[in-house]
Amino acid sequence: MENTIRNAFTMKVKSGFEAEYKIRHDQIWPELTALLSESGICDYSIFLDEETGILFGVQKLNKGFDRSQLSSHPLMRKWWNHMSDIMETNPDNSPKTNSLKEVFHLD
Repeated sequence: MENTIRNAFTMKVKSGFEAEYKIRHDQIWPELTALLSESGICDYSIFLDEETGILFGVQKLNKGFDRSQLSSHPLMRKWWNHMSDIMETNPDNSPKTNSLKEVFHLD
């Protein structure tokens, strides 16, 4: 029995801000990466479709991961505010996401 759950989703970076998105993630705050790990995200990648600005995120989440605790954390909200000018966001500045359904996996 696997101890992690795969999670995939899309987001969108605003046109013309693709390079800035990469720069901000290259300079991600160490305290944010620690928070993500501590909250139960044990593997996280984001890919960019340069033609559309669609971001594809894939994570491995520890069983018992509680998204609500992470989304209410002040540091997470600070990051969302920091990114809100270059991404499509919800009214609370969280990124607009579209969950994806897994239809195939090969280990």
